[in-house]
Amino acid sequence: MEIVLAKSAGFCFGVRRATQMAFEAAAEHENICSLGPVIHSPQVVKRLAEQGVSVVADVEDIPPGSVIVRSHGVTLEEMSSIQEKNLTIVDATCPFVKKAQEYAAGLSKEGYTVIIVGEMEHPEVQGIVSYSGNAVVHVVADAEQAVALPRMKKVGIVAQTTQLYENLKDVMDICLTKSQELRVFNTICDATSVRQNEAREIARSVDLMFVIGGHASANTSRLARICREIQPQTWHIETTEEIQPEWFDGVAKVGVTAGASTPRWLIDEVITRIAELGK
Repeated sequence: MEIVLAKSAGFCFGVRRATQMAFEAAAEHENICSLGPVIHSPQVVKRLAEQGVSVVADVEDIPPGSVIVRSHGVTLEEMSSIQEKNLTIVDATCPFVKKAQEYAAGLSKEGYTVIIVGEMEHPEVQGIVSYSGNAVVHVVADAEQAVALPRMKKVGIVAQTTQLYENLKDVMDICLTKSQELRVFNTICDATSVRQNEAREIARSVDLMFVIGGHASANTSRLARICREIQPQTWHIETTEEIQPEWFDGVAKVGVTAGASTPRWLIDEVITRIAELGK
């Protein structure tokens, strides 16, 4: 049985950077935690816990010592509160997320209504919203939600870094009809687009497709949806324990990709298991 692995599968730059910073910080500091999971990989979070990095949900729960700011970033208010607590801060926010925050802040200062293309409940989006300052802010998930927006004079658009480019373009086209002036910053990470394009190409050529990554990971779930639209036999899994032998009946070619928060060792375990079942 042939196995095709996407070249871009696994950690993106921002996640690799955050993970490295977190493990290095764990080795340097005794009392350390992260505000929210460092990345959306339960397996990596577990390994960090074994190194002494606990996860707290609220700033108020951070004990004295050191805190890691997750790759998705935190809100402006949370960062201010962390700084007031006189903690050692390890800021692992992805540079691409920071750029989206900066664009939102700049649009706000220039009097634009800020449109954020993304998922309202995602921590990255919540962080970007907070940097929009006093501007009127709308978070829209897709073109359907954009249609419901009111008419506006000056509109500025930024996107959650893991969004589909097509989704950003659809929202932009609708906002063009609802505004007198439109500014758009394409804040989608290049690695996201590359990973999505590779996934489409592989899904078209295989009998079975695996997308590896945390079930709570937005970019991994999006990859799975993209693949499933092309190849219905697509499975989003976190670990080898989820793989079912009957999925391989009559399968000659298997495709594999992984989300931006999926470590290489987890991908290798899945590849090994697929090869065993393929025999």
